[in-house]
Amino acid sequence: MRTEVEDILDVEEGEADQELIQLVTFSIGDEEFGVNILQVQEIIRTMEITNVPRAPEFVEGVINLRGKVIPIVDMRRRFGLRSKEHDKYTRIIVIEIEMIIVGFVVDAVSEVLRIPANSVQPPPPVVAGMDADYIDGVGKLEDRLLILLDLDSLLDNEEKEALGTV
Repeated sequence: MRTEVEDILDVEEGEADQELIQLVTFSIGDEEFGVNILQVQEIIRTMEITNVPRAPEFVEGVINLRGKVIPIVDMRRRFGLRSKEHDKYTRIIVIEIEMIIVGFVVDAVSEVLRIPANSVQPPPPVVAGMDADYIDGVGKLEDRLLILLDLDSLLDNEEKEALGTV
């Protein structure tokens, strides 16, 4: 007769056989996106954002987060969508990209999700009207598709330099 502990260990071994990717999922417009949780430093509610003169168009401004000045990127503008007023669901995902701490404004953060690595397909050339250069892949879940972003290539070198000087 098997014990409950043996049953749990068997399930954990089965999961270990299948590599899982842990993602933070969020929405921008009608699309759902995911980023590797290891790249996310924190998720915060929106706060007062100070405009910065002559900042790149997709930069909404800067915030003071515990004494650090962090540039804030409006993901809607970055993806060529119309900006919208922040509401109670709007969040800032704080991420480090190549030694630069950046906040990305998203419409809403959905959940932390673990998906099997084999459920991720390479991106088609154009996804949701966006250039596929900064898309890692498309995760196929039971009832939906999840666009996985490659945050390191979301901004080109010139844009990263501009963020470093904001």
